[in-house]
Amino acid sequence: QVQLVESGGGLVQAGGSLRLSCVVSGRTFSVNVLGWFRQAPGKEREFVAAISLSGGSTLYSDAVKGRFTISRDNAKNTVYLQMNSLKPEDTAVYYCAADPTYTLSMGEYEYAYWGQGTQVTASS
Repeated sequence: QVQLVESGGGLVQAGGSLRLSCVVSGRTFSVNVLGWFRQAPGKEREFVAAISLSGGSTLYSDAVKGRFTISRDNAKNTVYLQMNSLKPEDTAVYYCAADPTYTLSMGEYEYAYWGQGTQVTASS
């Protein structure tokens, strides 16, 4: 099994920054792509960003491209999401997800393991 635990969420003013972290434990050798998704109240969960095993390839949604940066430290089994220039519409629960395949994907069905989520609120 694989466990993912997110941290770093909180309340920030619009225009501010936050950095989310997600520690992966358990059968980490079975995990390759790591991603972030988010779900706002009353909306479906949506893709935010993903990163390859080596960290050399990344994928972002249009909504966050240029403002958010995904990175990973394989020695620490941790993936990060640096969020800058936050907007009220970024308010959501953010989930870390792990994909056993090697292909970057925006589809949540590709991700086999999920964390519990961390709340991010950007106030106007």
